[in-house]
Amino acid sequence: MEEPRTGDPAPIPAPPSSQDRLELEAVHAAADRIRSEVGKLIVGQRELIDLLIVSLLAGGHVLVEGVPGIAKTLTARLLAKTIDATYRRIQFTPDLMPSDVTGTTVLHTADARFIFNPGPVFGNLILIDEINRAPAKTQAALFEVMAEQQVTVDGTTHTLPDPFFVIATQNPIEQEGTYRLPEAQLDRFLVRIVVDYPDQTEERDILYRFRSDFMQRQQEDVQAVLSKAQIAEYRAVVERIFIRDELLDYIAAVVYRTRTHPDLYLGASPRASLAILRLAKAVAALAGRDFVTPDDIQQVAFPALNHRIILTPEREMEGFGTKDVIKEILQGIEIPR
Repeated sequence: MEEPRTGDPAPIPAPPSSQDRLELEAVHAAADRIRSEVGKLIVGQRELIDLLIVSLLAGGHVLVEGVPGIAKTLTARLLAKTIDATYRRIQFTPDLMPSDVTGTTVLHTADARFIFNPGPVFGNLILIDEINRAPAKTQAALFEVMAEQQVTVDGTTHTLPDPFFVIATQNPIEQEGTYRLPEAQLDRFLVRIVVDYPDQTEERDILYRFRSDFMQRQQEDVQAVLSKAQIAEYRAVVERIFIRDELLDYIAAVVYRTRTHPDLYLGASPRASLAILRLAKAVAALAGRDFVTPDDIQQVAFPALNHRIILTPEREMEGFGTKDVIKEILQGIEIPR
């Protein structure tokens, strides 16, 4: 038999079977249960919750950005409570060392052996609070962790548990005592979710919900509705979602356009194309569909691209944002039918 040539396209997967469609219904139902549990405390923030669920099923990490007090950390903690898995929270500070995150080897005096003590990053769902407060050396310790799901300490590689899901938060306003995340690290986040203030109606509903619960004791009512085995199963279902060649070409055109757009100093990498593909499949699965549509791609384009592109200084000074450019790119490319 002739060996396939390097660069030959992978075989096109067959559309999902009836069994897959039953599993899609289970994915859709699981997402509804998570929304219901998180909604016991969180008012509004539907986009944040949905993108967290989508990213979990797509197998990528999330950066949540917003001003203090809009429930970024609380939402992540409640999501963790809905999953029967190990949860760890790491508060990043300017004096945090890489070993405080990844772990270190210590001498066991009883038998003169060095033993590795795993750091808090060894968990299933990791919340990194105020990620931009740690110095560059500690930030660099996350590169291997997030990209390869492993930690190398003193020449020995340690595999992290599966599933492994990082949610990091940062405040974009306060700059004192913070360190800007480098582009290489930002590129390792599947999405960046920009969270805004609630509207007046949601603000009123928040007051109603917590007027007799200052300590948020309602968190005790949030139950685990998803197991680690189910996450692995649902991720496999997402991977099998069908996508037409024309839509793959559409994703490639969108990402390529970011590299040639006159308003952008830095375009998106191929990792962005793969991110859009994975997210679009997860969005389709949550909708109970076994195929991707152009709307799925457009829905995830901004959270997948906004942290991977940089505006030219001239456009930034004129008040343009990455959302404006991404919208212009999507409008300028013909949508496959």
